[in-house]
Amino acid sequence: MQIMVNGQKRTLEAPVTVAALLHQLGVQGQRVAVEVNLEIVPRSRHAEVELHDHDQVEVVYAIGGG
Repeated sequence: MQIMVNGQKRTLEAPVTVAALLHQLGVQGQRVAVEVNLEIVPRSRHAEVELHDHDQVEVVYAIGGG
């Protein structure tokens, strides 16, 4: 299946969850916000929300500083 992640095409083996995608991106455990098809996916649902062909995913990284 093909999805868009932060504007870049990615080909993945289905089924894949948001949590699995974050693992593949190497950002599991980091503070990120995830949006799938313009809807925010709460961290508590990352393991249960499956991605589908042609989904649009945005991963936003929280950066601390001060």
